[in-house]
Amino acid sequence: MLQDHGTTEANARTVARASEALAELLDRPLPAGLYLVATPIGNLADISLRALAVLSRAPLIAAEDTRHSRKLLSHYNISAELTPYHEHNAARERPKLLARIEAGYAVALISDAGTPLVSDPGYKLVREALDAGLMVTSIPGPSAALAALTSAGLPTDSFLFGGFLPPKSGPRQARLTALKDTPATLIFFETAPRLAKSLADMNAVLGPREAVIARELTKLHETLHRGTLDALAGEIEAQPVKGEVAVVIAPPRAEEGQVDDARLTADLEAALETMSFRDAVRAVTDAHGVKRARVYELGLSLTKRDRS
Repeated sequence: MLQDHGTTEANARTVARASEALAELLDRPLPAGLYLVATPIGNLADISLRALAVLSRAPLIAAEDTRHSRKLLSHYNISAELTPYHEHNAARERPKLLARIEAGYAVALISDAGTPLVSDPGYKLVREALDAGLMVTSIPGPSAALAALTSAGLPTDSFLFGGFLPPKSGPRQARLTALKDTPATLIFFETAPRLAKSLADMNAVLGPREAVIARELTKLHETLHRGTLDALAGEIEAQPVKGEVAVVIAPPRAEEGQVDDARLTADLEAALETMSFRDAVRAVTDAHGVKRARVYELGLSLTKRDRS
């Protein structure tokens, strides 16, 4: 679509104003302290003006992967000193970073992508900086967890970010079991090789809740796969994906964690008057949104009681 002259002029004014705002930020001194700077999760255009201003003025940038972060900095012609800060060297590097701040320098902390400290190292650095009375400030911006949540079409009024689940099935199911009655939308990160098995465990523990798999967020090939956990597990097993993804899962139905066995048993008894055992179990399971195994066991107890 061709742009008319008025649109071109409006765009030019927007560019000019953004440039003025960035120039104003760059002219201000950067006080000593620890700056937690959110960086793009894929699209380099998502960086904020404040983030650019801090990274341009900070004498030292601590990055999870300096090779990865250098691409972003080079794109915006930022030539600050880079130093690695990740889970394997944090204990050694943390005192050095704190010493730089205590000496009057500004230190920026960035992760590979998104907001620092969200499934990334940095908590202990922030904690020790605060304990030492040093300034800590966050420069907000991109977050894969929030991007996935807001794109999923699932409830956003209450949510729980669970980070990466344990890599092995047993601990993973135990973690999911601890969260299954949480009255909130759940958000997890996962790697492609583990995704199919994780989805299977999610379905086994949480049931066929509505869910969304978000991958390549903000990038050219951004995709969101919507469906129930059981359906998504089958799709991913048949056609694996690449890269890291976010999985967003709907909260439990209102009655799922509240309905008691007495209510289920009463409904089963009523259903069994007109239905087969199998159909009665299915009807009660669907009506209350509970696990079929739970209703099935109650049904067996009923039939045993009736025989005795």
